[in-house]
Amino acid sequence: MNPLADFIHETPPVRVVFRPGGATTATAGEAQRLGLRRLLVVSGAHGADTARAVADSLGPACAGLHTGARMHVPAEVAERAVAVARAVDADGCVAVGGGSAIGLGKAIALRTGLPLIAVPSTYSGSEATPVWGLTEHGAKRTGRDPSVLPRAIVYDPELTLTLPVPLSVTSGVNALAHAVEALYAPDTSPLIALTAEEGVRAMAGALPRLAADPRSLDARSRALYGAWLCGSCLGATTMGLHHKLCHVLGGTFGLPHADTHTVVLPYALAYNAAAAPEAAAAVARALDAADAPTALWRLAGDLGAPRSLAELGLKETDLAVAAAQTAGQSYPNPAEVTADGVLALLRAAFEGGAPKPS
Repeated sequence: MNPLADFIHETPPVRVVFRPGGATTATAGEAQRLGLRRLLVVSGAHGADTARAVADSLGPACAGLHTGARMHVPAEVAERAVAVARAVDADGCVAVGGGSAIGLGKAIALRTGLPLIAVPSTYSGSEATPVWGLTEHGAKRTGRDPSVLPRAIVYDPELTLTLPVPLSVTSGVNALAHAVEALYAPDTSPLIALTAEEGVRAMAGALPRLAADPRSLDARSRALYGAWLCGSCLGATTMGLHHKLCHVLGGTFGLPHADTHTVVLPYALAYNAAAAPEAAAAVARALDAADAPTALWRLAGDLGAPRSLAELGLKETDLAVAAAQTAGQSYPNPAEVTADGVLALLRAAFEGGAPKPS
């Protein structure tokens, strides 16, 4: 699609505060601005200490702390958190942490209509989207609803200083996937194309720097900036084959979210590159490379990220099932999605070699 031929772009109402130390100095101010007085703070177990510090900074406006977030937001986990929000009579929610915590905050917002404030501590970019996801009966389903888009996002790069390098890399490549798919989405626009390319450039430039010096606030800030841009792209466009495939691998087979995105992305782009040459060229420009899929594969691998689905625990016998599930869904994608095509993509990702054109 030529983005200048025909497009619609809608800018959602979200306020972004980007500030080192902002998690404990700006969150309370954002809550006050929104008129919220009884906030439930949610996080995962690993981010509980940070969430507690944010909760303390809210003072009497904190109605409770719930640390039960889990990967892929199991339905029973969401139901438990909703019950807690109702029990404490919360009038808003603050989600502190990575994609799992943000996802749980969105589930609460979806079920209750409570306004959400996001304080992300990874680079997933989920906080910048109206996309929610829930896993139930071994399948992950997603949707879009304006009620789950945070009313405010507090980006504090200091929260990411202790994020381990391996998780930083996979989280960052997960964000890159949002921008890559936005470039060839049917509902892209000139603004999204610019944002996506800059998001890829920012993130791809930041990851090697933070891997070399994990305590570099400048590199961490640059990565968080890239995550915001990439997440904003996902929030404005429709997901294609890459995201649908990762949702199947995560929801049905329990593969880790960011690692799965990292492994699959180069192969998904290779699958679509011939059908979306302008998008592939934009990614290549942002990476300062001749071939975008190979450059993505090399970027992640050189920084120690997993390169194969086999490393993540997927069994070879699972490939055909995952391919059939992915091909059986309906969604827009530049290249035709067939069971045989997806199976070939999955087999290449399972083996982990350099991606080849589809």
